[in-house]
Parts: sequence; structure tokens; C-alpha cells
Amino acid sequence: MAKTKTITTDDILLILCNSIRSVLTTATDHSINYSAMVQKITKTCLKPDLGCFVLFDGGFSGLVIINFTAGAALEIYQNYMSYMGIPKNELAQSHTADDVGDVMGELMNQIVGDFTSVVGHELHTSITQNQPKMLTINKQVMLSIDTNLDKPQARRVTFTTEKNNIFYLELAMDKTEFIKLPTFKEKDKFDLDALFDNKKEETTESAPAKTTNSLVDLDLLEQLGI
Repeated sequence: MAKTKTITTDDILLILCNSIRSVLTTATDHSINYSAMVQKITKTCLKPDLGCFVLFDGGFSGLVIINFTAGAALEIYQNYMSYMGIPKNELAQSHTADDVGDVMGELMNQIVGDFTSVVGHELHTSITQNQPKMLTINKQVMLSIDTNLDKPQARRVTFTTEKNNIFYLELAMDKTEFIKLPTFKEKDKFDLDALFDNKKEETTESAPAKTTNSLVDLDLLEQLGI
């Protein structure tokens, strides 16, 4: 009998950690790393200085929280904006600025979008999420999922920026196991970057032909005396 493979809650947590590292590293052009040690916790909380949370539902339900220290939020925000070509003298200097909250909320949206995409590809299930909420807070706020979980599990992972600023991921979800049957087949992963590269090559290749056609048209007009 062929062996089956079981994917647990901690495997799903690893997918989320990789999405956070991948999206933030790509968006800021600076490295983001996470600890290889995962902490089991009993409750999820929004903590100072900048907290973001998003609920997801579908194949499984859960709550994702990322708590940024002021230093981590500012570093990620400024690196992202600088990489986008915004001059440093135009960047916010405080984590309480609206621009910082807006940018971090957008990055959180990209993270969850990448996470749901990978989950759909690797687990063959679909999850949806609400719009991420970003809050500047100075006190701890406890959050829980508004649904009945049979065996809730919560995990915390520490992330570190290039300048050694710290932020934390907290994930709460029901105890879940996905079992890969012997008939499981990997789906082809959609590569958006490859699509853009192909389009760029097609545009470059078609440019000389377009120029040649234009020269032919001009010669014809000259012959007709136009």
C-alpha cells in the first residue's frame, strides 16, 4: 500500500512564515528572517506598537496577527518606499503616521494573498480573508476567532529585520490535518513573473517588424507624391 503524507497545523504555519519572509524581502529588497523555534501560546493578542490582524475562512478557519515594534514598522515602511523610488526626505519618521499604517496594511494584504495562493496550490483547498486591519496601539488587546473551534491551537513566531528589529507573528486556528492520498497530483503553479517576461520578449521582437512596416508605408506615400 502506498504511503500517505499528513500536513499539520505547524506545516500551515510554515507556509505562512515563508509568505511573510518572501513578500517582505521582495517588497523592501532587504532580508527578513524568522526563528526556527515556534512558541505554543494559549491566546492571541494585538500588542504595541503597531498591530495588524486578518481573519480567514473556507477550507479551514483562523486568525493571523502580526505585531510590529515601532522600529520594525518604520524600517520595513522606509525600505519599501525607498525601493519604490520615494525620496527619503518625504518619508514618515514616526510609526504613528497614517502613511505607515496604510503601507503596512497593504503589505499584510500581499502576505495573506500569497499565503492563500500557496495553500490553494499545495493543499487543494480554498480560503478567503477579510481586509487586514492595522492599528496603532499602546496597550495589549486580546483577540479571538468568532467561530467554534473544537481544538484551537495558537502559535507565535519571532521575525527579525536586517537591522535586528523584531516583530511577531501569531496564528490561531483549529487543530487540522490534511492527508495526501496516493492519487494526489501537484497543480501547475501560475508564474506571473514568467508571463510578464514572455510579454516583454514578444513586445521587443515585434518592435523591429513594426518599424520596417512604417518605412514601407513612407516609401509608398513618397511615390504617390503625398
